Amino acid sequence: MLVVMALGGNALLRRGQPLEAEVQRRNLLDAVAKAVAPIARRHQLVITHGNGPQIGLLALQAAAYKEVCPYPLDVLGAESEGMIGYLIEQALSNELPGREIATLLTQVEVDSSDPAFAKPSKPIGPIYGEVEARELSTRTSWTFMPDAGGFRRAVPSPAPRRIREINVIKLLVQSGMVVICAGGGGIPVVATADGALRGIEAVIDKDVSSALLPRKSAPTPCCCSRMFWPSGPNGRCRPADRSGISRRGSCAAMPSNRVLWHRRWKPPVASPNARGALLVLELSIKPKPSLRVGQERLWP
Repeated sequence: MLVVMALGGNALLRRGQPLEAEVQRRNLLDAVAKAVAPIARRHQLVITHGNGPQIGLLALQAAAYKEVCPYPLDVLGAESEGMIGYLIEQALSNELPGREIATLLTQVEVDSSDPAFAKPSKPIGPIYGEVEARELSTRTSWTFMPDAGGFRRAVPSPAPRRIREINVIKLLVQSGMVVICAGGGGIPVVATADGALRGIEAVIDKDVSSALLPRKSAPTPCCCSRMFWPSGPNGRCRPADRSGISRRGSCAAMPSNRVLWHRRWKPPVASPNARGALLVLELSIKPKPSLRVGQERLWP
């Protein structure tokens, strides 16, 4: 069975941790060993991931160098997708020696007239105090929004319409590879009148992009899981065998008529405001391990 897994931001960087490469590498080693690798050993696997803190940091670094114009968000999104994909791929390769794994830069088409462009709603980057946020807003013309007791930069988050590399993803999956794609929701692009593509300033919600993958890439039944990795009292992730996946023989052990997506399944209209609402199988370990379909608890 094909499993589409969306790694949440806490799998890479937990709140309060510094935005350093080594911190993210350690966090991913933990998440991959305890949750991702056990599923990859039993199923075909497609992995997506968030990029909010990372793309925000890249934007700050780009804005700090005054000799050139700051790079746009689509280019920074591509950078973050390659960077995070590399870290996931390396961690998973060390857990699954001999398994072929591919990271794919993924362009995701959006509508240039999407109303989300007029109302930035996606928080990216670090958390600032009010004074620092005001100073940055004045200096850069960025929009800021309240988040977690402080302020973060807010950018447009249009709904994804089409994954441009979907046929490549299909070929990789059919060849037996683990595929890491659509990271950070994918690189936002729009189609011009003559059919050409161009990047656009936005960050797509990864959960909504992930919902497009199962019905487009799977000729057989598949499921989609969203992984949460909250920090425990000791700052570490809980083991996968306490989450219900490996202990119950993976998600395939759940009632098939309640967790499988088929080709004929059509989700509601994608909305960046309905985070995770399109994901049929949701694994959460906060406050205690549970498995849900929508709002209905399946386990325990």
